[in-house]
Amino acid sequence: MKAVRRTVTPRLTAGLVGTVVFLTAIAPLATDMYVPAFPQVAGELSTTATQVQLTLTTFFVGMALGQLIGGPVSDQRGRRIPLLAALVVMTAASIGCALAPTIGVMTVARLVQGFAGGWAMVIGRSIIVDLARDAQLVRVLNLIAAVGGLAPIVGPLLGGLILQLSHWRVSFWLVAVLGLAMTLSVLVAVPESLARESRHAGGLRNFVAAGRTVLRNREYVGYLVVAGAAMGALFAYVATSAFVLQTMNGLSPIAYSIDFAANAAGMTVAALVAARLAGRVATRKLILTGQIAALAAGLAMLVGALWLGTPLLLAIVCFFVLMTAQGLMIPNGGALASAAVPEHPGTGSALQGFVQWVAAGTIAPIAGLGGQHTAVPMATLVTAGAAVSMIGLLVLAKPSTGHRRLP
Repeated sequence: MKAVRRTVTPRLTAGLVGTVVFLTAIAPLATDMYVPAFPQVAGELSTTATQVQLTLTTFFVGMALGQLIGGPVSDQRGRRIPLLAALVVMTAASIGCALAPTIGVMTVARLVQGFAGGWAMVIGRSIIVDLARDAQLVRVLNLIAAVGGLAPIVGPLLGGLILQLSHWRVSFWLVAVLGLAMTLSVLVAVPESLARESRHAGGLRNFVAAGRTVLRNREYVGYLVVAGAAMGALFAYVATSAFVLQTMNGLSPIAYSIDFAANAAGMTVAALVAARLAGRVATRKLILTGQIAALAAGLAMLVGALWLGTPLLLAIVCFFVLMTAQGLMIPNGGALASAAVPEHPGTGSALQGFVQWVAAGTIAPIAGLGGQHTAVPMATLVTAGAAVSMIGLLVLAKPSTGHRRLP
């Protein structure tokens, strides 16, 4: 009698969830541990603030492309092997960053690091969606989001500590070690979650067709602008805050890292408060509140940069208000964008990630065009980002009558 071969469905174990949570820390750790070192990198590699900030741009562009391409490819080829390949490449690119002799080599290595990291992150989320259902899926995704909020707090503190005790290159060696640890964790704890019969041959071709459909939805595009413009404003801050607070105002790397962590904590708390208020306060009102706060912070910073010499207290207060406002704008804008295209959730999510990371990568070097001793470009970009985000909400994303949407 011929035996019947049965496919065993992998289980969502604690080890698997922990590994995917670990993967979500790639982007914030690879960025935020490095940000406090910008002045030192510029000095050692004999380069300008704008060129150092360009390494953020290439990382973010890589992240955007990795997320946009990695999801469809893994739908076609499976999850485990593409994920392992991405982690190996990310580890190698991190070593390249640690050894980079010039800013040009650093820029290319950061592009590869971002691409592989984005690829790994999108596959990690796909594995959770493959295996979790209903309430379990919600719990795991909330856990991943919580880690995403904590990593920007830990990253700069760790980066500042490294600068106090050692050299900025150590932060990249640490990311390489984490990449190796992630690879080993995937080998041990993550099985293939997408059965062969569930894969499809459409790949990128199907993704492009669905993308066209999603981008014809004006409400979705409006919320895409809301979150993308807010992301641009946020990374104008990320790219220049080290120069504003350290070079212009004399903060030490560890003091700067503490302030950066406090601002990230403000953003995390705002996002948690918004989650608690969901269903009781209209999501659009929460977004608008964040936009008004961000616009006020940008205008105050611009006045301070133009006429007051960017005093330390003003910069600290404005940065905190700006970052806290992002906790109301970016997650809620993304949620409403997804709600606007319920028939294409994966495509909508991939396009959101792509647009947000491209915005981050484009804005970062522009914010540093004035050099290390002015905050005018950054303050202008923060103000413009808040204003454009508001246009996305109030003009482009006007909900259609009778359209199903989040409260």
